[in-house]
Amino acid sequence: MLNGHEVDRLDLYEAGFSPVLTAEERAGYYGTPAPGSDIVPLQMRLMSTEHLVLVFPTWWFSVPAALKGWLDRVWSPGIAFSQGTPIVPLLTNLRSVTVITTLGSPWWFDRVIMRSPVRHMLKLGVIDACAPRASFTMLSLHSAETASASQVKKFMGKIGHALGRVVRKG
Repeated sequence: MLNGHEVDRLDLYEAGFSPVLTAEERAGYYGTPAPGSDIVPLQMRLMSTEHLVLVFPTWWFSVPAALKGWLDRVWSPGIAFSQGTPIVPLLTNLRSVTVITTLGSPWWFDRVIMRSPVRHMLKLGVIDACAPRASFTMLSLHSAETASASQVKKFMGKIGHALGRVVRKG
């Protein structure tokens, strides 16, 4: 418990999560989903989540394979959205999403040259489709490998401030 909030931590690597969408899962993706037995408990956790915090390194201007697989396998039709035109969001319980990531590239390359691909994928492609009422905050430490101690401390302060807002909102 943290200030009256139940914290449910999931480390995809520690849990041995397989990001691979199985043939059975893919075959039933838009029909009658047949999630693996390892996926159903994760879907139940997602459906009860009010505040989601994603922490990951950005690799090649994308999320790690484990996180992409979690989105593909857990945020499936009937759980996160209802397939149709338009897509109907189903994660009405999700009130906020906070993304914390590090990048090796400088800010200008991520934002100006690449046009913030991770932000766009998560905000526009996932959260807006599945939980459009959820607030979205993304904190990125650019040039992480060469960041000074003061830059890291400032970034940690931003994280504390953002998570403090989530806790205060309730």
